[in-house]
Formats: sequence, C-alpha cells, structure tokens
Amino acid sequence: MTASNLPVDTSVKPEVTAFFDPQTNTISYVVKDPASKACAIVDSVMDIDYASGRLSHASADRIIEHVTREGLSTEWLIETHVHADHLSAAPYLQEKLGGKLGIGENITIVQDTFGKVFNEGTEFQRDGSQFDKLFKDGDTYTVGGMTCFAIHTPGHTPACMTHVMGDAAFVGDTLFMPDGGTARADFPGGDAAELYRSIQKVLALPRDMRLFMCHDYGPNGRDIRWETTVGDEREHNIHVRDGVTEAEFVAMRTGRDATLDMPKLIIPSIQVNMRAGQLPPKDESGKTFLKVPINEL
Repeated sequence: MTASNLPVDTSVKPEVTAFFDPQTNTISYVVKDPASKACAIVDSVMDIDYASGRLSHASADRIIEHVTREGLSTEWLIETHVHADHLSAAPYLQEKLGGKLGIGENITIVQDTFGKVFNEGTEFQRDGSQFDKLFKDGDTYTVGGMTCFAIHTPGHTPACMTHVMGDAAFVGDTLFMPDGGTARADFPGGDAAELYRSIQKVLALPRDMRLFMCHDYGPNGRDIRWETTVGDEREHNIHVRDGVTEAEFVAMRTGRDATLDMPKLIIPSIQVNMRAGQLPPKDESGKTFLKVPINEL
C-alpha cells in the first residue's frame, strides 16, 4: 500500500488517552471514536516482578477504570507487534472489557522463529490462531463509525504494524520521539534497511498526522513525551529526518545496535506475547514456567 491509496481522513480526530508504565517505559492508549462511545486499546501492559516471577494487573486496571468510568465500549485490542520489553495484558482486558484482539499477519514468522528459540513443542500453534484478527497491509476496520487501517511496517520485527485511526497513528516501536530516533533492528527477523523503508511509509502520511509512540525514555533528562507529528519527525528525527539516506541510516542503526544490551524482559515477554498474552501451558504438576534459553539471544 502507498500513502496515496490509503483511506486517510485527518478530519476525524479520535480522543486519545495515554497510560505510561514507568517500569517498562511503555505507553498504552485508549482511542475513542469521536462520534460514539466505541474505543480501541493499543499495546497494553501486564506487570511482572521478574525477580519473584509474580504477575499483576495494576497497569491494566487503570485502563479498565478509565473505560468503565467513561462508559466506553471496547471493540478492538491492538498489538502493534510482539513486544520484547513488556508483557501484554490483552487476555485480561478482553475478559473484562471484550473486544477483538488483533496483530500483524507475520506473527506466524515470529512464532516460528521464537518457537525454535524456546524449544516449544508441537502443541504450540504457529499459525497466529491465538489472535482474533491477523492484519494484512492495508486492511481496514472500524471503531464505532471511525475507519481505521493498518500499514505493515517491519524492520524492528517482521510483524510490526502501524495503526492509523483518523488523524492519529500508533507506530509501535518503529519510531521514537524526534530526539529519541528509531527502534533497534537486531532482533531475530529484524532488518535495518527494511526498518528505514517502513519509516518512509509512516513519514509519507500527512504532515499534521499525530504520531503516538509505544515507548519513551526521556533522552537527556527531559520529561516523558509520547505524541508528535509526521512533520516534526521529518524535520527533527535524529536518525531519519528528511535527507538521511537508507545507506546512512543502515550504517548508523547497525553500529548502534551492536552496542545495545538485550531488553531486561525479553525472555518472559516473547514467550507470553507470541501466545497473545497467554502464559505457557502448565506442566503435569499444574505449575507454569518460563524458559531461559542459554546463548540463543
């Protein structure tokens, strides 16, 4: 899909409420159709104390409280990709609020890749069937009366999608705020050149399109922020502003990625998120375990 044939309508301005999780620097969103009580929830967080192996839902409960207080009807639970830095709360939210759970169709590639990394048995389905909807590039869907669409934006992971809802686009880990640059591309299935081309798709959207980040780390000590515009990214992004070539970006991204540590929660996150937020099956004693692959990541 190209920007010229996407159903862009920046006259539709959804109400976007952000929920910042300081433990993982993740921003989740409730996106409300401006003409109804319908909403979508994007990139939710399930809390984990990794040292003790304890899970909780304080972050998700904040979202539930907001949706309930505002009398909203949840139609979609959107995952922009299989996150490697936090666990999804989608099943918990779906149980409490309803809605369909969707992710990009290339979740099957991620499931196949990490199914091998974590030595999952044949009972682990690698066809994306854990999700209600597998989005293809250019797929449209509705939140109330608002037409939304998904753009395939791989490079960080094969399944990354940018979701556009009216004048708001949710870019996942493809882009950060202009002073934060871009996401890494060195995970299995990642590719810096592909990431550059995906970002160009996002930056071809209207300049006044609002862009909402999945993460922010407050570079240089500034306050946490998560909203910018296409125009601001094109002018000021430290990695991919206008004029930066693909070759320049790939050289920068590849060199930078070589210096980065793995995310602290990548091991539990991938195992849970590739299952649509569900935990691995219990063993014969009724206990649930996560695996730690040695020298695989």
